[in-house]
Amino acid sequence: MNRSSTLSALILLTAVLIAQDSRAQNHTHMGLPQGALMRLGKGHSRLVAWTRDGTRLAVGGTIGIWVYDAETGDEVSLLSGHRREVVSMVFSPDGLTLASASGDYTVRLWDAATWQEKSTLTGHTHRVWSVAFSPDGTTLASASGDYTVRLWDAATGHERNTFVGHTGSVNSVAFSPDGTTLASGSRDETVRIWDTATGHEKSTLTGHTSSVTYVVFTPDGQNLASATSDGTVRLWDVATGEEEGALTRQNWWAGSVAFSPDGTTLASAGRDSTVRLWDLATRQVNHTLTGHTSTVRSVVFSHDGMTLASGSSDNTVRLWNLATKQEKNTLKGHSGTIRTIAFSPDETSLASASWDHTVRLWDVATGQVESTLTGHSGSTRSVAFSPDGATLASGDVDDKVRLWDVATGQEIIALTGHTRDVTTVSFSPDGTTLASGSWDGTVRLWDAATGQKKHTLAGHTRGIESVAFSPDGKTLASAGGGDETVRLWDVATGQEQDTLTGHFGSVLSVTFSPDGTTVASASRDETVRLWDVATGQEENILRGHTSFTRSVAFSPDGTTLASASQDRTVRLWNVATGQEEKTLTGHTDWVFSVVFSPDGSTLVSSSWDGTVRLWNAATGQEVATFTAHTFWVPSVAFSPDGSTLASGGSAILLWDASPYVAPQTLVTDFDGDGAVGFPDFLQFASQFGKSQDDAGFDARFDLDDDGEIGFNDFVIFARSFGTAG
Repeated sequence: MNRSSTLSALILLTAVLIAQDSRAQNHTHMGLPQGALMRLGKGHSRLVAWTRDGTRLAVGGTIGIWVYDAETGDEVSLLSGHRREVVSMVFSPDGLTLASASGDYTVRLWDAATWQEKSTLTGHTHRVWSVAFSPDGTTLASASGDYTVRLWDAATGHERNTFVGHTGSVNSVAFSPDGTTLASGSRDETVRIWDTATGHEKSTLTGHTSSVTYVVFTPDGQNLASATSDGTVRLWDVATGEEEGALTRQNWWAGSVAFSPDGTTLASAGRDSTVRLWDLATRQVNHTLTGHTSTVRSVVFSHDGMTLASGSSDNTVRLWNLATKQEKNTLKGHSGTIRTIAFSPDETSLASASWDHTVRLWDVATGQVESTLTGHSGSTRSVAFSPDGATLASGDVDDKVRLWDVATGQEIIALTGHTRDVTTVSFSPDGTTLASGSWDGTVRLWDAATGQKKHTLAGHTRGIESVAFSPDGKTLASAGGGDETVRLWDVATGQEQDTLTGHFGSVLSVTFSPDGTTVASASRDETVRLWDVATGQEENILRGHTSFTRSVAFSPDGTTLASASQDRTVRLWNVATGQEEKTLTGHTDWVFSVVFSPDGSTLVSSSWDGTVRLWNAATGQEVATFTAHTFWVPSVAFSPDGSTLASGGSAILLWDASPYVAPQTLVTDFDGDGAVGFPDFLQFASQFGKSQDDAGFDARFDLDDDGEIGFNDFVIFARSFGTAG
């Protein structure tokens, strides 16, 4: 290949990569916190709600609220102010405001035109489980785990009143159609009726024997239905507070109930795979809708009352003709339980959110999928970079191992086989093998290039919490979460080499020393133990933590060991003497993970408090705090060059760590000027296409060490283009 054609080909390839990268600049970069470079995945989806005009769909979940264009399926915005999962959301009657409730103890109001936050309503001292607008839209009610119901001025965000009386978490609130009455259902097994003007309790409705999960008024406001986790639905006379009927059925699931728009029928979802329609005049079942093959979790009427939709654990949504009581259509495509469903305002579309981490929009008339909103995923338990920094592996709570392209933020492949949460992932030093451990008690070795399984390592009697490769890649260590052992495995054969016993609590983390002679392990027994790899003998026990030790990491020179604990501290130990050198404090909750930067200058820790903290490894001083995760952060990992930090949680965030880590040498800075630019590109182009058998072959340009300077090397080079050392 001559120089001109080589340059043309590489420029074309560059254009393709740039085009691909530009297409990835939507959800991966929306709503990023300061210091974050990219987000991989959109977090778990839980709730769906349509805007009043039906052009937008809001999807609430673990990292906030995603807003989609209902026609194209494109992301419009990410509402990312909450610090915990969004568990309830509702649009105001005029459609101009979206209210959201979260585990962060707050309610937030959003402008539905600009998607900017209007106000944050603070005052609750526990999770907010439910929000509801009054019919005129001027008042918002919120129910909380702090046993209270609060009323807020929807225009100003100021608190109007606090209703006190419940003795358990308040799970649900609903306004009567005229707005004068509010109902609340609680874990204390009661429903309470409140006067919204005075804040006085009108009546307490008793009779349930389990937590009240849901309350809803009839359209005329004269009756109230309440549903509980024990499978009971009860009807109440709002004026008198008297029970009018208990609609019970053995082995029922009463998590979802809905009144027809004319108020004559109540639909209830059943654990027995049925939907029952109750005649409110007679309090009798007038029809049972059958067809689902598993628990029905959600029911909703169309606005004209002619159609009922039901979502089930059988992964389907079914549409029912209420005039004939016959099934109209079965909407198939989801591969997980349907969590919530909602009709669009014009009733031509239906949205469904599923445990398969997709949201689907369906054509109600044809039953066909209009669009599938992808990218949502379960929480990530573990993250690990490949040795070349091009790929990130994640272990997720949906039993999958995912591989991500670090340059574009796109998912490459999902590896399936584990049957429970994947708790830990690790690449071999040469990058050819990926190890994963799961609560299913197995360790799996995968071909990192193809995603094919190489070996299943079985021997632990309970879940795996951690895996780590030896520096030469020949041995794998695994931590038994239940059997209290560390096991060493031959990577080539998958055979067990040794079992290290001594801990008297679950082993939560393992790591090899840089020279491969020592394994460190952290345990629920509050100790860190050092083991001789050759003999399997315990060398030392490091004591000082006052709660479970969750993670351990050696410094690159092997002289220091860091440990993270549920006692909210990180401790640094002298490996030679076993003495504690420093205690790092600042986290406000359990610390889950620690890792050193490649040059050893920086230590990073992650915590249940939702933060990632960076520490000067020499002084123990905190140098930065990254905040954005909406829940615990169980794992952190440095890229090989130390410039990027990955943190796993409700979604994976990539952070710019370069300001806090000593500069690393750029292997693609061929001219040595401290940056990767066009002169480096020209040098690379002059070598493109050569192999180690060709005259003038320069191994510096063989970035993947395969003996040829080809497309893979170019991809590696292109990812570093424009960076500085």
